[in-house]
Amino acid sequence: MSIVTFTGPIKAGDVLNTTGTTAGTIKNVGFVVMTQVVSVTQAGTTSATATSIVLPAYSHILQVQMLTSVGWNGAATTLSIGTAAATPANLVAATSIANVGVTGMNPGTSAALTAKWSNVGASDVIIYALSANGGDGVGELVVRYIQAENA
Repeated sequence: MSIVTFTGPIKAGDVLNTTGTTAGTIKNVGFVVMTQVVSVTQAGTTSATATSIVLPAYSHILQVQMLTSVGWNGAATTLSIGTAAATPANLVAATSIANVGVTGMNPGTSAALTAKWSNVGASDVIIYALSANGGDGVGELVVRYIQAENA
């Protein structure tokens, strides 16, 4: 299977302009949801570590998940997600991922974290991961977003 790359942002829909008031005549164009995935380990993220996930400027984060195949273990079982080594928890504060499976990670009730999800800012951002301590944990970090929705 081949892969096609677009420079985006990508919009899709079959009614480009509203010409009436009923379905089929009202604009239905929307942004395409993008996803990036990277493998992470507990031992490899004991200091704020840049992942290969880079979100385009003005993107809107929809979801962050950990698909954990070996649960985080040791004295602390948490992972934080951020946009810089100096701010490794400005997207997701420490979230326990001790169990195998899918863990949804979110900004919680923090206005500052929620604002960063709504708009990552005027520059591309690298996603960083930070484990509270070393251990045997293994998983995949999944970030879903709308590219440049706020541009």
